[in-house]
Amino acid sequence: MPHIENATQLLVHKRVLKLMGNRFEISVVCDDTYRANQCIDSAIAEISRIEKLLTTFSDDSQTNQINANAGIAPVKVDEEVYQLIARSLKISELTQGAFDITYGSIDKRLWNFDQQMQALPDPATAKKAVRLINYKNVLLNEEETTVFLREKGMRIGFGGIGKGYAAERARIVLQNAGITSGIVNAAGDLVTWGTQPDGKPWTIAIADPDQCNTPFSTMDISNMAIATSGNYAKFAIIDGKKYSHTIDPKTGLPVSGIKSVSIICPNAEFADAMATPVTVMGVRVGLNLINQLQHVACIIIDDHNQLYTSNNINVKN
Repeated sequence: MPHIENATQLLVHKRVLKLMGNRFEISVVCDDTYRANQCIDSAIAEISRIEKLLTTFSDDSQTNQINANAGIAPVKVDEEVYQLIARSLKISELTQGAFDITYGSIDKRLWNFDQQMQALPDPATAKKAVRLINYKNVLLNEEETTVFLREKGMRIGFGGIGKGYAAERARIVLQNAGITSGIVNAAGDLVTWGTQPDGKPWTIAIADPDQCNTPFSTMDISNMAIATSGNYAKFAIIDGKKYSHTIDPKTGLPVSGIKSVSIICPNAEFADAMATPVTVMGVRVGLNLINQLQHVACIIIDDHNQLYTSNNINVKN
C-alpha cells in the first residue's frame, strides 16, 4: 500500500474567557478542532482548580483559611500551595522584600487609584498601613506542610504570582495532552512553546505605555514566558506626577518613575512574580538584580519614555 500523507492542516485554535478575575486567552496548534477543544477544556479546568485553591473571595479556600488563622494557629495546606508559598518567600528574599505575598494585609481604603484620587496618604498613615507586610512572619513547617502567619491581622494573597503559576500549570497540562505548540496568555502574563503553524517562532509585541494598543517593539518569544507590569492601566495623577497602582511594601506609598516593566524568562510564574518588584526597586537597582540572574531578561520604560534593557536582550524596533 502506498503511504498517503495526511492532508489535514495545522491551525491555531483559540479561546478567550474570564478566569481568576482576568482575561485568559488559550491558543493551541492542532490539526483536529475537536481534539484542540478537548485540550483547551482541560487547561481551563486546571486554571479553575488553581483559582479555587488561591482565591481570597471564597471562605473555604486554603488562602483564606491561612488568613483566618493569622496569629492563632498553623494551617495544614496541600503540598502544591505550600510549595507556591515557599517559592514566593524565596522571591521576597531575592528582591529584598519588594515582592511580598503578605501585601494582602494592606488597608485598601488608603488607595483607590482612580482619577478622583487627589492626594497621597501622609507617610505616617501609609507606614502604619503596611506594618503587617513582612514575608519573614510567614512561618513554614515542611514536615507538617503547615503555614502560619505570625501576627494577627496578617493576610497573604497571590495577586503577584497566581496568574503566572496558573499559566505555567495550563501549559504543562496542554503539553502532557500532546499539544506541541501553543500560548497561554493570562491578562498579559504569557507563556509560549513550539512554533506557529508555518514553523516560524511566536513573536510578541511590547505595548507602548502611552498608547497601550500600539506596540513599540516586537521580539521572538518561542519557548519563553513574558510578564508586563505597567502603570498605564491604573494610576493616579497628583500634583502633576503620575503614580502607579503598585505600592512599595516598605513605605506603603505608590511607586513612581517607571511606566512599564517586562520580564522575559522560561517560566511564567517567575516572570509574573518579578515584574512588580522591579517596578518597586526602580531602573538602576532592578536592572542590576536582573543582570545577576541567569536566563532572565528585562525591558523597562521610565516615565520619560526612556527604554532600558538588561544586558542579555535584543529588542527590534
